[in-house]
Amino acid sequence: MKIFVINPGSTSTKIAIYEDEKQVWVHNIRHTVEELSVFTHINEQYDYRKEKIAEALKEAGYTMHFDAVIGRGGLIHPTPGGVYHVNDKMKEDLLTTVQEHACNLGALLADDWARQMGCPSYIADPVVVDELQDRARWTGTPLIERKSVFHALNSKAVARRYAKSLQTRYEDMDVIVAHLGGGISISAHQHGKVIDVNNALDGEGPFSPERAGTLPAYELAELCFSGKYTLKDIKRMITGKAGAVAHLGTNNMKYVEEKALEGDAKCTAFLDAMFYTVAKQIGAMHVTLCGKTQAIILTGGMAYSEYCVDLLRKQIEFLAPVVVIPGEDEMGALASNAYMALTGQVTCREYTGEPLSMLKD
Repeated sequence: MKIFVINPGSTSTKIAIYEDEKQVWVHNIRHTVEELSVFTHINEQYDYRKEKIAEALKEAGYTMHFDAVIGRGGLIHPTPGGVYHVNDKMKEDLLTTVQEHACNLGALLADDWARQMGCPSYIADPVVVDELQDRARWTGTPLIERKSVFHALNSKAVARRYAKSLQTRYEDMDVIVAHLGGGISISAHQHGKVIDVNNALDGEGPFSPERAGTLPAYELAELCFSGKYTLKDIKRMITGKAGAVAHLGTNNMKYVEEKALEGDAKCTAFLDAMFYTVAKQIGAMHVTLCGKTQAIILTGGMAYSEYCVDLLRKQIEFLAPVVVIPGEDEMGALASNAYMALTGQVTCREYTGEPLSMLKD
């Protein structure tokens, strides 16, 4: 099976070709600030990125024949995990969403290429995967409901990989996955469903290199109404300009680790405190799984760091075996999902865009 993978990012478009689950070609198309500055909305970049993809394929000498095309899932309405056909409702929601991100172009580009070749187009496990158990949606006010926004693609992929290494199925295991990146998500996987997870984008759970995590509510409310900050300022304090960026002026965790190893007190204290909040969230997910956690999987960029992994081990290894699967292989995860769909190992879902909330009519 020949599978074409398209993964649009903020300043790049990664493309790859797989034969079954083996990568045979990969290319990273870089987009400069100058090139992107002419566009006022993500949707306007569609033709530009499509042309760049065509040029890259032509230069590599690849003819346009694939068995499936899969794109990175965008910011559609919350939906259960799995592999989805790209349908008209999904494309409509991606084109009209108020949340702008380059990943919204993934399904649109995949469907375009697939139509040209007469093959299926897919997405898999977008960041808005929502499989929360009903009680996990509640907060103390009916005006606010907890949301599931996390590193779904990589978290589910590494959980499947670990299950496969034990010659069992992801759907038969209870595991915790800690994705340690610019944002940190800690997800409780019970028999193939993520029944609880912190919102890794909008401010919940551990703080991270770029996120504020959970903040004291009264103090946050006082900041909001102090007259010193706009709504945009506050949102940036929560996502993007928070965590290590706010405390240390950088999101380069390798640099922070190096400074800590050199004895820098502030960097040492920051890492100790950040992984303390990660460990607490892992403990919460262990309770979510009723103490039946079979493994705690550490993944994402910071899982490459022995220093960071050791900080976590000290506090969590008594709960369950700690398994380290560093990095984030989005391209491989997408290709694997497409292969499973093509070979009938999973049943493709149809996106409906219907609300999943159990709290509101």
